Amino acid sequence: MVGNQSWVTEFILVGFQLSAEVEMFLFWIFSLFYIFSLLANGMIFVLIVLDQRLHTPMYFFLSHLAIIDMSYASNNVPKMLANLVNQKRTISFAPCIMQTFLYLGLAATECLILVAMSYDRFVAICHPLQYTVIMSWRACTALVIISWSCGFVLALIHAILLVRLLFCGPLEINHLFCEILSVLKLACVDTWINKVVIFSASVFVLVGPLCLMLVSYIRILWAILNIQSKEGRKKAFSTCSSHLCVVGLFFGIAMVVYMVPESSQREEKEKILSLFHSLFNPMLNPLIYSLRNAQVKDALYRALQMRSM
Repeated sequence: MVGNQSWVTEFILVGFQLSAEVEMFLFWIFSLFYIFSLLANGMIFVLIVLDQRLHTPMYFFLSHLAIIDMSYASNNVPKMLANLVNQKRTISFAPCIMQTFLYLGLAATECLILVAMSYDRFVAICHPLQYTVIMSWRACTALVIISWSCGFVLALIHAILLVRLLFCGPLEINHLFCEILSVLKLACVDTWINKVVIFSASVFVLVGPLCLMLVSYIRILWAILNIQSKEGRKKAFSTCSSHLCVVGLFFGIAMVVYMVPESSQREEKEKILSLFHSLFNPMLNPLIYSLRNAQVKDALYRALQMRSM
Protein backbone atom coordinates (compact mmCIF):
# COMPACT_ATOMS: atom_id res chain seq x y z
CA MET A 1 0.00 0.00 0.00
CA VAL A 2 2.91 2.33 0.69
CA GLY A 3 3.91 2.17 -2.97
CA ASN A 4 0.47 3.45 -4.05
CA GLN A 5 0.55 6.51 -1.82
CA SER A 6 1.10 9.81 -3.60
CA TRP A 7 0.21 13.47 -3.40
CA VAL A 8 -3.43 13.70 -4.48
CA THR A 9 -4.28 16.29 -7.15
CA GLU A 10 -8.01 15.60 -7.56
CA PHE A 11 -10.97 13.51 -6.42
CA ILE A 12 -13.99 12.19 -8.31
CA LEU A 13 -17.43 13.03 -6.91
CA VAL A 14 -19.66 10.02 -7.56
CA GLY A 15 -22.97 11.73 -6.76
CA PHE A 16 -26.22 10.03 -7.76
CA GLN A 17 -25.93 7.23 -10.32
CA LEU A 18 -28.89 8.11 -12.56
CA SER A 19 -29.74 8.20 -16.25
CA ALA A 20 -28.78 11.28 -18.29
CA GLU A 21 -32.45 12.27 -18.69
CA VAL A 22 -33.16 12.13 -14.95
CA GLU A 23 -29.98 14.04 -14.14
CA MET A 24 -30.91 16.79 -16.62
CA PHE A 25 -34.37 17.01 -15.07
CA LEU A 26 -32.84 17.27 -11.58
CA PHE A 27 -30.43 19.92 -12.85
CA TRP A 28 -33.29 22.26 -13.80
CA ILE A 29 -35.33 21.52 -10.66
CA PHE A 30 -32.36 22.00 -8.32
CA SER A 31 -31.30 25.14 -10.20
CA LEU A 32 -34.74 26.68 -9.62
CA PHE A 33 -34.62 25.73 -5.93
CA TYR A 34 -31.12 27.20 -5.60
CA ILE A 35 -32.09 30.49 -7.27
CA PHE A 36 -35.22 30.70 -5.12
CA SER A 37 -33.14 30.05 -1.99
CA LEU A 38 -30.73 32.89 -2.84
CA LEU A 39 -33.55 35.30 -3.69
CA ALA A 40 -35.64 34.45 -0.61
CA ASN A 41 -32.75 34.70 1.85
CA GLY A 42 -31.47 37.81 0.10
CA MET A 43 -34.92 39.38 0.38
CA ILE A 44 -35.09 38.70 4.12
CA PHE A 45 -31.60 40.13 4.64
CA VAL A 46 -32.40 43.31 2.66
CA LEU A 47 -35.74 43.78 4.48
CA ILE A 48 -34.03 43.50 7.86
CA VAL A 49 -31.33 45.99 6.86
CA LEU A 50 -33.74 48.54 5.35
CA ASP A 51 -36.73 48.36 7.71
CA GLN A 52 -36.14 50.11 11.05
CA ARG A 53 -38.95 48.09 12.68
CA LEU A 54 -36.92 44.92 12.15
CA HIS A 55 -33.82 46.28 13.90
CA THR A 56 -34.31 44.00 16.91
CA PRO A 57 -32.16 41.18 18.31
CA MET A 58 -34.35 38.43 16.82
CA TYR A 59 -34.06 39.83 13.30
CA PHE A 60 -30.39 40.63 13.80
CA PHE A 61 -29.80 36.90 14.35
CA LEU A 62 -32.15 36.07 11.47
CA SER A 63 -30.09 38.26 9.11
CA HIS A 64 -26.99 36.22 9.98
CA LEU A 65 -28.97 33.01 9.43
CA ALA A 66 -29.89 34.28 5.95
CA ILE A 67 -26.21 35.00 5.17
CA ILE A 68 -25.23 31.52 6.36
CA ASP A 69 -27.95 29.83 4.29
CA MET A 70 -26.94 31.68 1.12
CA SER A 71 -23.26 30.87 1.71
CA TYR A 72 -23.95 27.24 2.63
CA ALA A 73 -25.99 26.62 -0.51
CA SER A 74 -23.47 28.46 -2.71
CA ASN A 75 -20.63 26.36 -1.31
CA ASN A 76 -22.18 22.99 -2.20
CA VAL A 77 -24.91 23.36 -4.82
CA PRO A 78 -23.09 24.91 -7.87
CA LYS A 79 -20.57 22.05 -8.07
CA MET A 80 -23.37 19.52 -7.61
CA LEU A 81 -25.31 21.16 -10.47
CA ALA A 82 -22.23 21.15 -12.71
CA ASN A 83 -21.73 17.44 -12.05
CA LEU A 84 -25.31 16.67 -13.10
CA VAL A 85 -24.56 17.87 -16.65
CA ASN A 86 -20.89 16.94 -16.83
CA GLN A 87 -19.52 13.41 -17.04
CA LYS A 88 -16.12 14.52 -15.74
CA ARG A 89 -17.02 14.90 -12.08
CA THR A 90 -13.62 15.77 -10.73
CA ILE A 91 -12.68 18.30 -8.08
CA SER A 92 -9.12 19.37 -7.31
CA PHE A 93 -7.61 18.64 -3.92
CA ALA A 94 -7.40 22.27 -2.70
CA PRO A 95 -10.99 23.23 -3.69
CA CYS A 96 -12.21 19.99 -2.10
CA ILE A 97 -10.54 20.81 1.23
CA MET A 98 -11.85 24.40 1.00
CA GLN A 99 -15.37 23.13 0.34
CA THR A 100 -15.12 20.86 3.39
CA PHE A 101 -13.79 23.71 5.52
CA LEU A 102 -16.55 26.13 4.48
CA TYR A 103 -19.46 23.73 4.87
CA LEU A 104 -18.25 22.61 8.32
CA GLY A 105 -17.68 26.22 9.40
CA LEU A 106 -21.04 27.43 8.14
CA ALA A 107 -22.91 24.44 9.57
CA ALA A 108 -21.33 24.85 13.03
CA THR A 109 -21.99 28.60 12.96
CA GLU A 110 -25.65 27.99 12.07
CA CYS A 111 -25.99 25.64 15.06
CA LEU A 112 -24.69 28.32 17.41
CA ILE A 113 -26.75 31.12 15.81
CA LEU A 114 -29.86 28.98 16.35
CA VAL A 115 -28.89 28.65 20.02
CA ALA A 116 -28.57 32.45 20.25
CA MET A 117 -32.02 32.80 18.67
CA SER A 118 -33.55 30.40 21.19
CA TYR A 119 -31.91 32.32 24.04
CA ASP A 120 -33.39 35.52 22.63
CA ARG A 121 -36.89 33.97 22.64
CA PHE A 122 -36.32 32.64 26.17
CA VAL A 123 -35.43 36.09 27.50
CA ALA A 124 -38.26 37.77 25.57
CA ILE A 125 -40.95 35.46 26.97
CA CYS A 126 -39.61 34.49 30.40
CA HIS A 127 -37.97 37.82 31.34
CA PRO A 128 -39.78 40.48 29.27
CA LEU A 129 -39.09 43.36 31.68
CA GLN A 130 -35.31 42.71 31.51
CA TYR A 131 -35.22 41.96 27.78
CA THR A 132 -33.69 45.24 26.58
CA VAL A 133 -31.00 45.06 29.26
CA ILE A 134 -30.06 41.39 28.75
CA MET A 135 -30.32 41.41 24.94
CA SER A 136 -28.43 44.66 24.41
CA TRP A 137 -26.72 45.26 21.06
CA ARG A 138 -23.37 44.60 22.73
CA ALA A 139 -24.60 41.21 23.96
CA CYS A 140 -26.11 40.32 20.56
CA THR A 141 -22.92 41.31 18.74
CA ALA A 142 -20.84 39.24 21.17
CA LEU A 143 -23.09 36.18 20.63
CA VAL A 144 -22.75 36.50 16.85
CA ILE A 145 -18.95 36.96 16.97
CA ILE A 146 -18.60 33.93 19.28
CA SER A 147 -20.82 31.84 16.97
CA TRP A 148 -18.84 32.67 13.82
CA SER A 149 -15.46 32.33 15.58
CA CYS A 150 -16.23 28.96 17.22
CA GLY A 151 -17.73 27.59 14.02
CA PHE A 152 -14.74 28.40 11.84
CA VAL A 153 -12.11 27.51 14.44
CA LEU A 154 -13.66 24.03 14.63
CA ALA A 155 -13.74 23.85 10.82
CA LEU A 156 -10.07 24.88 10.65
CA ILE A 157 -9.12 22.08 13.06
CA HIS A 158 -10.97 19.55 10.86
CA ALA A 159 -9.30 20.92 7.71
CA ILE A 160 -5.80 20.77 9.23
CA LEU A 161 -6.34 17.17 10.37
CA LEU A 162 -7.65 16.30 6.91
CA VAL A 163 -4.75 17.87 4.97
CA ARG A 164 -2.15 15.85 6.90
CA LEU A 165 -3.61 12.52 5.66
CA LEU A 166 -2.30 10.43 2.77
CA PHE A 167 -4.82 9.25 0.16
CA CYS A 168 -4.60 6.38 -2.31
CA GLY A 169 -6.86 5.09 -5.09
CA PRO A 170 -9.59 4.75 -6.00
CA LEU A 171 -10.09 8.45 -5.23
CA GLU A 172 -13.87 8.39 -5.68
CA ILE A 173 -15.87 10.31 -3.06
CA ASN A 174 -19.23 8.58 -2.82
CA HIS A 175 -21.10 11.81 -2.16
CA LEU A 176 -22.50 14.95 -3.81
CA PHE A 177 -19.67 17.14 -2.49
CA CYS A 178 -16.53 16.84 -0.34
CA GLU A 179 -18.30 15.70 2.80
CA ILE A 180 -15.70 15.01 5.49
CA LEU A 181 -16.73 11.45 6.43
CA SER A 182 -16.78 10.40 2.77
CA VAL A 183 -13.33 11.94 2.19
CA LEU A 184 -11.89 10.18 5.24
CA LYS A 185 -12.83 6.78 3.78
CA LEU A 186 -10.25 7.34 1.02
CA ALA A 187 -7.33 7.81 3.43
CA CYS A 188 -4.52 5.23 3.42
CA VAL A 189 -3.71 5.88 7.07
CA ASP A 190 -5.54 5.55 10.37
CA THR A 191 -8.15 8.30 10.77
CA TRP A 192 -9.19 7.65 14.37
CA ILE A 193 -8.03 11.14 15.48
CA ASN A 194 -10.20 12.74 12.81
CA LYS A 195 -13.22 10.66 13.85
CA VAL A 196 -12.74 11.43 17.54
CA VAL A 197 -12.54 15.17 16.78
CA ILE A 198 -15.63 14.97 14.55
CA PHE A 199 -17.60 13.19 17.27
CA SER A 200 -16.39 15.64 19.95
CA ALA A 201 -17.27 18.61 17.74
CA SER A 202 -20.71 17.08 17.08
CA VAL A 203 -21.33 16.87 20.81
CA PHE A 204 -20.21 20.50 21.21
CA VAL A 205 -22.26 22.02 18.37
CA LEU A 206 -25.18 19.56 18.19
CA VAL A 207 -25.92 17.73 21.44
CA GLY A 208 -24.92 20.54 23.82
CA PRO A 209 -26.84 23.30 22.00
CA LEU A 210 -29.85 21.03 21.47
CA CYS A 211 -30.02 20.28 25.21
CA LEU A 212 -29.81 24.01 25.99
CA MET A 213 -32.61 24.73 23.52
CA LEU A 214 -34.80 21.97 24.93
CA VAL A 215 -34.41 23.38 28.44
CA SER A 216 -35.13 26.89 27.12
CA TYR A 217 -38.27 25.80 25.30
CA ILE A 218 -39.59 23.81 28.26
CA ARG A 219 -39.37 26.99 30.32
CA ILE A 220 -40.80 29.03 27.44
CA LEU A 221 -43.77 26.64 27.13
CA TRP A 222 -44.41 26.87 30.86
CA ALA A 223 -44.28 30.67 30.69
CA ILE A 224 -46.64 30.75 27.69
CA LEU A 225 -49.19 28.55 29.44
CA ASN A 226 -49.19 31.01 32.35
CA ILE A 227 -50.00 33.97 30.08
CA GLN A 228 -53.57 35.06 30.85
CA SER A 229 -54.34 36.70 27.49
CA LYS A 230 -55.33 34.37 24.65
CA GLU A 231 -53.87 36.83 22.14
CA GLY A 232 -50.63 36.95 24.12
CA ARG A 233 -50.35 33.14 24.11
CA LYS A 234 -51.02 33.04 20.37
CA LYS A 235 -48.35 35.66 19.62
CA ALA A 236 -45.77 33.89 21.83
CA PHE A 237 -46.47 30.52 20.22
CA SER A 238 -46.21 32.08 16.74
CA THR A 239 -42.76 33.58 17.34
CA CYS A 240 -41.41 30.34 18.83
CA SER A 241 -42.97 27.83 16.43
CA SER A 242 -41.02 29.22 13.44
CA HIS A 243 -37.73 28.79 15.27
CA LEU A 244 -38.68 25.29 16.45
CA CYS A 245 -39.41 24.21 12.84
CA VAL A 246 -35.97 25.38 11.71
CA VAL A 247 -34.22 23.80 14.71
CA GLY A 248 -35.99 20.47 14.16
CA LEU A 249 -35.01 20.30 10.50
CA PHE A 250 -31.40 21.38 10.97
CA PHE A 251 -30.44 19.46 14.10
CA GLY A 252 -32.41 16.35 13.17
CA ILE A 253 -30.60 15.88 9.85
CA ALA A 254 -27.16 16.78 11.26
CA MET A 255 -27.45 14.30 14.14
CA VAL A 256 -28.54 11.48 11.82
CA VAL A 257 -25.55 12.13 9.52
CA TYR A 258 -22.83 12.58 12.15
CA MET A 259 -23.95 10.72 15.27
CA VAL A 260 -25.92 7.64 14.15
CA PRO A 261 -23.70 4.52 13.81
CA GLU A 262 -22.88 3.26 10.32
CA SER A 263 -25.27 0.78 8.71
CA SER A 264 -26.04 -0.72 5.31
CA GLN A 265 -27.35 1.74 2.71
CA ARG A 266 -26.12 4.60 4.93
CA GLU A 267 -24.16 6.34 2.18
CA GLU A 268 -27.17 6.69 -0.14
CA LYS A 269 -29.34 7.96 2.71
CA GLU A 270 -26.63 10.48 3.66
CA LYS A 271 -26.60 11.82 0.11
CA ILE A 272 -30.34 12.52 0.30
CA LEU A 273 -30.05 14.08 3.77
CA SER A 274 -27.09 16.21 2.68
CA LEU A 275 -29.04 17.33 -0.39
CA PHE A 276 -31.88 18.40 1.90
CA HIS A 277 -29.40 20.18 4.17
CA SER A 278 -27.63 22.00 1.32
CA LEU A 279 -30.55 22.82 -0.95
CA PHE A 280 -33.95 22.49 0.71
CA ASN A 281 -33.13 23.71 4.22
CA PRO A 282 -31.82 27.14 3.03
CA MET A 283 -34.93 27.40 0.86
CA LEU A 284 -37.36 26.45 3.64
CA ASN A 285 -35.91 28.75 6.31
CA PRO A 286 -37.06 32.03 4.70
CA LEU A 287 -40.45 30.47 3.89
CA ILE A 288 -40.94 29.39 7.50
CA TYR A 289 -39.91 32.77 8.91
CA SER A 290 -41.75 34.91 6.36
CA LEU A 291 -45.00 32.98 6.02
CA ARG A 292 -45.40 32.53 9.77
CA ASN A 293 -44.17 35.98 10.75
CA ALA A 294 -46.48 39.00 10.47
CA GLN A 295 -43.63 41.52 10.95
CA VAL A 296 -41.66 40.18 7.97
CA LYS A 297 -44.78 40.16 5.79
CA ASP A 298 -45.60 43.72 6.88
CA ALA A 299 -42.04 44.83 6.09
CA LEU A 300 -42.28 43.27 2.62
CA TYR A 301 -45.66 44.98 2.06
CA ARG A 302 -44.20 48.36 3.06
CA ALA A 303 -41.19 47.85 0.78
CA LEU A 304 -43.46 47.01 -2.16
CA GLN A 305 -45.63 50.05 -1.44
CA MET A 306 -42.61 52.36 -1.39
CA ARG A 307 -41.40 50.94 -4.70
CA SER A 308 -44.80 51.45 -6.36
CA MET A 309 -44.96 55.10 -5.29
